[in-house]
Amino acid sequence: MKILKFGGKSLANGKGIKNTIQIITEKAKKQEHIAVVLSARGNATDELLEMLEKAAQKESYHEQFTAFKAYQSQIDRSQDFSEEFSTLENIFQGVSLLGDYSEKIRDQVASYGEIISAKLVTHLLKKEGVNAHFTDTRNLIKTDNTFGNARPLELISKKNIINHFKSHNGTTVNIVTGFIGSNENNETTTLGRNGSNYTAALLANFLDAEEMQNYTHVDGIFTANPEWVPDAKKITELSFTEANELATFGANILHAKTIVPLLEKNIPLRILNTFNSADKGTVVTHKTKKGIKSISVSDHVALINIEGRGLLGQVGIDARIFKTLGENNINVSIISQGSSERGIGLVIAAEKASKAVSALEKEFENEFYTKDVNKISVTSDVAVISIIGQDLSKFHKPYNALIKNQIIPILFNNTISGKNVSLVVKKSQLYKAINVIHGQIFGISKKINIAVFGKGLVGGTLLNQIIQSKNDILEKNNIKLTVFAVADSQYVYLDKNGIDNQWEEAFLKEKTAYTLQQIIDYANTHHLENLIAVDATASKDFIHNYISLVTNGFDLVSANKIANTVEYSFYKMLRKELKKHQKNYLYETNVGAGLPLIDTIKLLHKSGEKIKKIRGVFSGSLSYIFNTFSVEDVSFSSVIQQAENKGYTEPDPREDLSGNDVARKLLILARELDLQHEFSDIIIQNLLPAHLQSISVEQFKTNIKDLDQTYQLIKQNQQENHVLRYVGDLSTETGVLEVKLISTPSNSALGQIKGSDSIFEIYTEAYTDQPLVIQGAGAGAAVTARGVFGDILRLTEKL
Repeated sequence: MKILKFGGKSLANGKGIKNTIQIITEKAKKQEHIAVVLSARGNATDELLEMLEKAAQKESYHEQFTAFKAYQSQIDRSQDFSEEFSTLENIFQGVSLLGDYSEKIRDQVASYGEIISAKLVTHLLKKEGVNAHFTDTRNLIKTDNTFGNARPLELISKKNIINHFKSHNGTTVNIVTGFIGSNENNETTTLGRNGSNYTAALLANFLDAEEMQNYTHVDGIFTANPEWVPDAKKITELSFTEANELATFGANILHAKTIVPLLEKNIPLRILNTFNSADKGTVVTHKTKKGIKSISVSDHVALINIEGRGLLGQVGIDARIFKTLGENNINVSIISQGSSERGIGLVIAAEKASKAVSALEKEFENEFYTKDVNKISVTSDVAVISIIGQDLSKFHKPYNALIKNQIIPILFNNTISGKNVSLVVKKSQLYKAINVIHGQIFGISKKINIAVFGKGLVGGTLLNQIIQSKNDILEKNNIKLTVFAVADSQYVYLDKNGIDNQWEEAFLKEKTAYTLQQIIDYANTHHLENLIAVDATASKDFIHNYISLVTNGFDLVSANKIANTVEYSFYKMLRKELKKHQKNYLYETNVGAGLPLIDTIKLLHKSGEKIKKIRGVFSGSLSYIFNTFSVEDVSFSSVIQQAENKGYTEPDPREDLSGNDVARKLLILARELDLQHEFSDIIIQNLLPAHLQSISVEQFKTNIKDLDQTYQLIKQNQQENHVLRYVGDLSTETGVLEVKLISTPSNSALGQIKGSDSIFEIYTEAYTDQPLVIQGAGAGAAVTARGVFGDILRLTEKL
């Protein structure tokens, strides 16, 4: 025999009840030996109890009761429920008069959900030609007198069930009410939460069933709730022990009591989908496989904190706590305390929190008076995440991932076996926490959520590079890059699912004015994890958003040099905040565009290698200008125009020609070497005469030919086989930072560079005579964007 159990959603009007009848009918026609256990249909139990409460509060329940009766009768009005509806009406009227009800009345009202469900399904099956028999478990399952969570009396219940099935066997399909039983006085009792599963498991045990099949609205047990974690994967096989852990720690599809009767007889449990009959579901057996199985959540919990200096060193405090809670029928799922017992945290069901506090305050009344206990408080906005199969020795990986996403567990514990870990987190962080943990431990693609500020040449190129490469990165590195925000100085385009090839059109259509806080709030509202903010602007103002981004969970990648070159106090404060919040700040493109210069210098410096001097052509723009001007018979102004046309210079070429850009890059390297210089400390040779420095951009471009004669003379006055180069020079020994135009032999390292290449000579104790040379493309939006992209990918390895 197989025991089939159908849940409330499987029995709801529409596709659910239709599929359920079809599944049972097909099995009956194939002459499979089955019995069917049913829950109440849809939300019937909740609705019945809600109407009962309204009656007790002397509120009107009549409109809701009329809707309830209509829903339950809608499928087939030939099935008569007048007796059930009349009894319910009488109970509600009586409760309304009294203004109160007992647990016994509550159980009686709740039982009608299952009774109506089983009578309807029996009626519908008979119309399909199935020999169905309505079976009321109040006549079979006998329980103690604990209304609301009754315990079955196994010997008499087993005898009743065996005798009943002997009388109704063969071609008969028993349609059994789940969830309910009765005590020795034949008063209706219920078996507690998910009691219908328990009913089915008891039948399977007593009847030595071949298998129990639990039909639900999902395809089986998943690595996490698919409604919360889109990447959750179905688990095909699970052990009874693991299923029991999942049930204990909140898996709604199971109940802890369900597993024990099945485990006793080694009866497999199969979780199936009423709405997807082709799927084979998840099977639960005695077989155990190593590894993490699933993440379950309990979000209807509260944390009780007991604090007091007088608890320090006192023996037996926890015994008093458990005794008090036990006497009030309150279970503790997690306890956390120090060896001193100065503070104790308990996780209990949320609906029992007030009762628990009252009971504990009464128990520790004397300690409050003596001030040994100073506070018993409730934190209700918490949830428990349990990782089933998590080995504590490897727990550091998901834990570190949580910390990097600014999710600090309130407490955690592990089972004695060390194979299951539970965390208590703030409920507001639950969704994000589950996704972070799930992505870390199941090897599902790591999600990186990016906000790009600045959509000009560099920013726009970067966005297109990400879009073009993201599928390859997902396939090769299992990293899912999602750009959820694109912003300029005034407007932002937001999409939690990520931009696509049409992002420019979407920006124009859907852009909205914004504040930084709105972007932060958007990320929080949509529980976006592994956040990276990319500064592709040249804004002096935007850098003041860095600290706010860091404190709100963003790592930083920047092509903007300004944050590293403003006053040293800001430079240090930013790094202090980065360290405090364990965030990263990458800015490789600040100096060498796509060249690995800053990383190399950091590595040398941290390894203890003393860097004595750095010299080089820092600007790709000026590299192109002087490389071209030195070897071609062209005017200086025409070369500047060429560089601008190729996108090498800033919109105002004077930003490059002033030497400020090179100076900023030099200052960045100096600070990497722990030199506390300010921008004003740098000796800069401005390539522009004074009269061209303060006029408008338009006027400058009109008068740019004023430069030609001066630079033609400089060029002509060089030694033979020499070329002009605009260099940055940093000496750690003298502390001098200098930016200047030099003439250098054309066969030297500096003299041989071509096009817009940059070159850097690094002199150290090991590289004294022959410096370490880093050379390559130093200008262009594509090169810089690719360098920023590289920083993003480096960050993904750290997140």
